[in-house]
Amino acid sequence: MDTSPHRRGRVRRYFGFFREAVRDNEVNYTKEPVPRALGLLAIPMMLEMSMESVFAVVDIAFVAQLGTDAVAAVGITEALITVLYAVAMGLGLAVTAMVSRRIGAGNADEAARVAGQAIWIALAVSILVGILGASHAGDLLRLMGASTAVIDTGTGYATVLLGGSFSIVFLFLLNASFRGAGDAAIALRSLWLANGINIVLDPCLIFGLGPFPEMGVTGAAVATTIGRGTGVLYQLYYLLRGKGRLNFAVGHLRFVPHLAVRLLKVSAGGVGQFLVATSSWIGVMRIVAIYGSAPVAAYTIAIRMIEFVLLPAWGLGNAAATMVGQNLGAGHPERAEHSARKAGFYNLVFMSVVGAISFTFAEQITGLFSSDPDVLEYGADCLRILAIGYPAYAIGMVMSQAINGAGDTVTPTILNLIAFWLVQIPLAYALAESAGLGPNGVFTAIVVGESLLTLLAVAVFRSGRWKLHSV
Repeated sequence: MDTSPHRRGRVRRYFGFFREAVRDNEVNYTKEPVPRALGLLAIPMMLEMSMESVFAVVDIAFVAQLGTDAVAAVGITEALITVLYAVAMGLGLAVTAMVSRRIGAGNADEAARVAGQAIWIALAVSILVGILGASHAGDLLRLMGASTAVIDTGTGYATVLLGGSFSIVFLFLLNASFRGAGDAAIALRSLWLANGINIVLDPCLIFGLGPFPEMGVTGAAVATTIGRGTGVLYQLYYLLRGKGRLNFAVGHLRFVPHLAVRLLKVSAGGVGQFLVATSSWIGVMRIVAIYGSAPVAAYTIAIRMIEFVLLPAWGLGNAAATMVGQNLGAGHPERAEHSARKAGFYNLVFMSVVGAISFTFAEQITGLFSSDPDVLEYGADCLRILAIGYPAYAIGMVMSQAINGAGDTVTPTILNLIAFWLVQIPLAYALAESAGLGPNGVFTAIVVGESLLTLLAVAVFRSGRWKLHSV
């Protein structure tokens, strides 16, 4: 029997489902079948996080043409920026948890008020980081162990990114509000817009194409900040129109002290959680920097490519967090647990496939960004070693995000502290220096630390205590 009409029918259904996921919809995620609800949330969230990773890949693809010192400058600056990401993502965890819980309970007005408080907090953080970061950019690079050549090359890049921190903080917090409400498609569109502008401006500002000035590596930071800033303007425009599940109005911008304090209390664990995790990457970068610019450049390229995979997988974790928050708010704790388990299985399949591809084509992937023999060798080793841990990362990030989605941001912070600072950093130094493995010892320690985090997160999730947490 000719099955082609049946295949075409399936393709049309899949395409229709995809189209529904990336458009505004009125789906109730506490009542839809779990696989369907999870898919509708996960598709735009995974695409959204893919768009965030595109920033990193596009920048490094163009900057790599400027030489090893330029790539190293980007890598070390990004290690610094991860601290800002930690603050923004930690605050975002609290915003998503509080918004999703209130949406699940049918209290959209209170959810919108949470988003309003997030805007004031984002403004305060942006001003503080922007002033301090921009004025001490060179000193921060020096503190990270950058060579004189890297500092000379990268100070302008670091100054612009840190000075334009508002574009990062607002983008994360507003998207966290949309995700918590279930309006993931809006978050996705803001990243589409931001990336489109960055892709166009990057080569123009780096190489001075047409009427644009030739700014070198600094041009990459300018392009990224303009792109992200435009994405923030789109978010604010959509939010203030009062559409979507938040039904936001100007009155929701009124500062509500008790709600802002509650948001900060919940976010304290999230910020601490990501500060522990991302500062450990700074520690890793500091150890790698002992071996010169080539390993730093290789590590930078490898991590950018890994981000391209991990961030979409993190998007699936975000979908689990929203499902957990909304279902707990609606009084369905078992459905919340089932949603997280489903998301973990899907992520395991996705990351296992990608890990196999990354391991097999490590040299070819690194070769897309550099022809330096040392960079190629270190980069390929890094990709292969880290790919071994992909299945563990897949489960760990979903379990951690599920616990965060319940509003318990303190427990994952403790788990991160154990896995990264008590195990990963000491082990990285021991394997690199004492065992004589060099940068490969550092990469191996990352796999060990992440795998330990997964085991701890699964144990906490299975205990079920997170279901009793209130926000």
